[in-house]
Amino acid sequence: MRSVCMPNTLAAKDLARFDTIVSATRVVMRGEALYRSSDEFQSVYAVRSGSFKTVVMHRDGREQVTGFHLAGEVLGLDAVCAERHSSDAIAIEDSSVCIIPYALLEALCAESKSLQHQVLRTMSGEIVRESSLMMLLGTMSAEQRVATFLLNLSTRMQARGYSAAEFNLRMTREEMGNYLGMKLETVSRMFSKFQRDGLLETHGKQIRIVDLEALARV
Repeated sequence: MRSVCMPNTLAAKDLARFDTIVSATRVVMRGEALYRSSDEFQSVYAVRSGSFKTVVMHRDGREQVTGFHLAGEVLGLDAVCAERHSSDAIAIEDSSVCIIPYALLEALCAESKSLQHQVLRTMSGEIVRESSLMMLLGTMSAEQRVATFLLNLSTRMQARGYSAAEFNLRMTREEMGNYLGMKLETVSRMFSKFQRDGLLETHGKQIRIVDLEALARV
């Protein structure tokens, strides 16, 4: 279990200790919630398989996608401060998670500097991701937003040992547009443009980035 619940940059003894606090695994079917906004914070979750979107609901009932979380990434750290979750985490495909009780993780971090460092790095990554969203929405053109989104996915896939150039888009284009602050039609138009320009190829949800460097220059 440890290989999918925690990066193996930890020493073997820390991995073994971490393995003892993973209380269970949970399967979350597509469309189901792992947790809801305002739920009491008890655990963080490492995505074993599948993927999730985090969303907040506007007062008028509209959904705002705030992030996508892939296998090997962590969910739930948004609740550390307020001790309640600030968003809903919804599976966008059949998924499974490792449940890590936060009280046990906190105690273990107090004993292990390397694990503490890993947790802080993960939290820092979440902060960077949120600030990147603000930049996407505030300063980039539609073309740049979609290109940056695809490059971000490429980097995250590569970090987990998968191809940086060829992968499946687990989210719908509508969900992608919601996250990027764009209409579905605009997202589709950008994909068509990138294909015409020879930057990528698409087959359903399968994406192949033909020219990573050119996509980065958009």
